[in-house]
Amino acid sequence: MKLTYHQFEVLTCVEKNNSKLSQRKIADLTRLSLGTVNKVISEIINYGLIDKDMNITNKGYKALEPYRVKRAIFLAAGFGSRLVPITLNTPKPLVLVNGKKIIETLLDAVVAAEIEDIVIVTGYLSDQFEILKKKYPNIRILVNEKYNEANNILSAYVVKDLFANSYVLESDLYLYNPNLIRKYEYQSNFLGKYVDRTDDWCLETKNGIITKEKVGGYNCYQMYGISYYTEEDAKKMAVDIDNVYNMPGGKEKYWEQVMLDVCKDNYKIAVRECYEGDIIEIDTFNELKAIDKTYDV
Repeated sequence: MKLTYHQFEVLTCVEKNNSKLSQRKIADLTRLSLGTVNKVISEIINYGLIDKDMNITNKGYKALEPYRVKRAIFLAAGFGSRLVPITLNTPKPLVLVNGKKIIETLLDAVVAAEIEDIVIVTGYLSDQFEILKKKYPNIRILVNEKYNEANNILSAYVVKDLFANSYVLESDLYLYNPNLIRKYEYQSNFLGKYVDRTDDWCLETKNGIITKEKVGGYNCYQMYGISYYTEEDAKKMAVDIDNVYNMPGGKEKYWEQVMLDVCKDNYKIAVRECYEGDIIEIDTFNELKAIDKTYDV
């Protein structure tokens, strides 16, 4: 059966917590209203997706299976020039922050969500990423040999046929809230934090769907580089990434501009909201020092 968005959110909450939850606790976890949660619980009990003790049933697992995340793709080819001098000898995703590699905060969340197919697109100092296989043996590493000849759209081009039911993650994000990486996703989406004002890359939306990507704005969503794509959208992406990459000026594009700007009419990508403290993008050496005092010497 096809679930509604609210049914999906409540059912995944029950599945993840694997224990009896109060309806108020489900409302807190899903950020849905208590009235909506009460209505949805009645619906999914009637459909046999959970039992009266709030345990997910086999039918519930079957209903969730079409929404299962099958793959996580990490884009990790860049130099990280704004983090010099640290990145002169170390790729930015492998920089230690409070004793942990930046990319490991994301990889640990992916593994916890039972996503087994993990692909990392590397470029700069690509051999150093082999060390990750000791902790994450199922990683596949694909090398973007020409990472310094184009923007990160080239890394997306390398994996353009792998986006179906997949997360795509920028590898320089330090993840504090691992629950942002989920076993199931309902629709294609891009992570964003609502802000009154930002000078950074941000998203305008209408009814929860992204309508514009831009730099700087008011009452918008500040972008974070974690997104997800359904099989239907992935088929279009494979074509659109190819076309945009090969168009005049295409090699200078950021990869997400394909779906959020150049070919945006082909997609309805939702914003998935995150909140203050969930995730930090470490752009500069000063930001790194603010998070990890061992660099402040």
